[in-house]
Amino acid sequence: MRVTVRLFARLRDIAGAAEMPREVSNGATIATVWRDLAGEFPGLSAYERSMSSALNADYARMDAEVHDGDEIAFLPPVSGG
Repeated sequence: MRVTVRLFARLRDIAGAAEMPREVSNGATIATVWRDLAGEFPGLSAYERSMSSALNADYARMDAEVHDGDEIAFLPPVSGG
């Protein structure tokens, strides 16, 4: 299956791209996609416990299953004033 991963802010900087297509197996979850990315871009690992994830523009838990054509977004924590 093919999904699209979108990365924001610091996550985008670490991976060097805001959007990337990924091939995943049937039954993959958002966590599966994240682990694959963190394996390829080890700097992402530091954000695992603090980031949010979304599936097709809706916030989603890491155990949500992904399907062909889905868009998965990873968003680091935001600070501001």
